[in-house]
This record gives sequence, structure tokens and C-alpha cells, in this order.
Amino acid sequence: MFWPMLAIALGFLGLAVLGVLAVRVFLEVQRLGRQVAHATDRIQQAAEELETAAVGLARTGDSLR
Repeated sequence: MFWPMLAIALGFLGLAVLGVLAVRVFLEVQRLGRQVAHATDRIQQAAEELETAAVGLARTGDSLR
């Protein structure tokens, strides 16, 4: 009777460990998603600034002709 009870207890313990790891993975994926969204916003902002600078440079080049 001892071995079946030990096997059941170890099975529940294994499931508990897997549950904890699943929660940790879920939280890290959410954190990574927020970081990717932030990086995307920064890249978009940099692209807009580059476009603005390119327009100004093009105007300067046109005025030199």
C-alpha cells in the first residue's frame, strides 16, 4: 500500500511543479511581449525622426542648386 500512495504523491508533486513552471513561463512571455511592444514603438519613433531629417536634408539639397 505504501508504493502506490508514494507514486500518487509523486505524481501530484510533479504536476504541481509543472504548474508552477507553466505560470513562470506565462509571466516571462508577457514580459517579453511588453518589451517587444516598447521596442516597436521606439523603432517607429526613430523611423519618423529619420524621415523628418531626410525631408529637411532634401530641402537643403534643393536650395543648394
